[in-house]
Amino acid sequence: MVKAFQLRLNLHQEGKSDGLLNKAAYDLDIDKSKIHGIKILRKSIDARKKNIMFNYKVEVYINEPMPVTSDYSFDYKSVSNAKPIHIIGFGPAGMWAALRCIELGFKPIVLERGKNVQDRRRDLKAINQDHFVNEDSNYCFGEGGAGTYSDGKLYTRSLKRGDVRRIFENLVFHGATDQILVDAHPHIGTNKLPKVVQNIRETILEFGGEVHFESRVTDFKMKDNKIVSIQLQNEKELDVDKVILATGHSARDIFYLLNDKNIALKAKSFAMGVRVEHPQQIIDGIQYYCSGEPRNELLPAAAYSLVQQVNHRGVYSFCMCPGGFIVPAATANGEVVVNGMSPSKRNNKYANSGIVVEINAERDLYKYEKFGALKALEYQKNLERLAFTAGGRTQTAPAQRLTDFVEGKLSSDLNDTSYQPGLNSSPLHSLFPKLIGNSLRKGFKAFGEKMKGFYTAEANIIGVESRTSSPVNIPRTETLEHPEISNLFPCGEGGGYAGGIISAAMDGERCAEAACT
Repeated sequence: MVKAFQLRLNLHQEGKSDGLLNKAAYDLDIDKSKIHGIKILRKSIDARKKNIMFNYKVEVYINEPMPVTSDYSFDYKSVSNAKPIHIIGFGPAGMWAALRCIELGFKPIVLERGKNVQDRRRDLKAINQDHFVNEDSNYCFGEGGAGTYSDGKLYTRSLKRGDVRRIFENLVFHGATDQILVDAHPHIGTNKLPKVVQNIRETILEFGGEVHFESRVTDFKMKDNKIVSIQLQNEKELDVDKVILATGHSARDIFYLLNDKNIALKAKSFAMGVRVEHPQQIIDGIQYYCSGEPRNELLPAAAYSLVQQVNHRGVYSFCMCPGGFIVPAATANGEVVVNGMSPSKRNNKYANSGIVVEINAERDLYKYEKFGALKALEYQKNLERLAFTAGGRTQTAPAQRLTDFVEGKLSSDLNDTSYQPGLNSSPLHSLFPKLIGNSLRKGFKAFGEKMKGFYTAEANIIGVESRTSSPVNIPRTETLEHPEISNLFPCGEGGGYAGGIISAAMDGERCAEAACT
């Protein structure tokens, strides 16, 4: 017999090796020797009260063995001589589009502007130490896309867009920990994700697909409202039949290329703001009621999620990284962009999160109307260039103590930081446009009320967090094709159809299914 139910453990019970078994036997009122296995379906922590509880959703196998195999299998067969589908971009959308093509009997040919995960590391080091940005290989561009070296958070709300479990099982198939199958907020970690990404590439190559690095697309040749060939940076030209465009939210050259060819685009609302960085101990103290004391070793580094309406505009936390660090995410020299990530153990001494403000492309950007569909992109670029100037014209980022920002005064000094290129004290309170600056100040005050201790001079704010999502939407029809270009399938974050690793992967699968029809 299989019994599915919920159970809760306190810290004492969670700390015992047989705590789950004992609690299941107690709640079911049976002898624990009759339990042959417990399958954890979901695990989360309830820290709303001082008596912190671990919530489990489980299946208990009573007097019968627990199955050891997954309900999912991935049966890849050779497509070496199959019909090709060209995929531009090798982030999550591009990777899962390629895998799905193989399953459907088509040959994926992937064109990625950046380098593989190993070679990409040198360019990340150059940004952090030499303040030099390789515009084709950085934290956003390269094998695995922005997610590879940006944390690997897998939480998604896009439950209706596809089979979420299938994506998670596929990640485990390619080397991710099976813990992601049960955690309420699953996370792989920036130190573990590159190997998973490499394994996915090796699967694609093993079964006859192609992956070409340092192959930036520079032009599309058109005929009868179709793309007939792709021009690469090395002047090589490839004939194409179907094209999945999965270039990510920062491939501005692709947006400019489409716009120059009068291919329909739309300005898209997005969000911008700052990264706020606290000592992790402060966040632990707030969330786990242990202020001034060490966090219990059974508890992970504490996270938070905050949202506040300010004058009918959302201000919210984004991509919160407990036990993490802040990284330079610019894709060109002359701009400063910050992002956050965490290693798998989340054991760094800082916590950081984006705190961003909603920007309505229709209502807020009237001064940028001359840029048409690219007005949100140009607004984004201007703020990143301003951050570059305020930071000192390197990858040093402009920063301010949180309380000084809210009170409108320059910080005489700054707290220590995880951001390797360094910080420069700047008057961010006067540099930000009013719609962002005023909203952030009111938002931070409100967050200080919701989380006592969050509003503190021990926290820095660091600018700018501007790559939350694409500022451009590439339209598509119900068949997922562009309305004007019948063989172009806009995909993932770059098209405006995803917001993270899992939703991008699911959209990649959907676009592959559409292109292979």
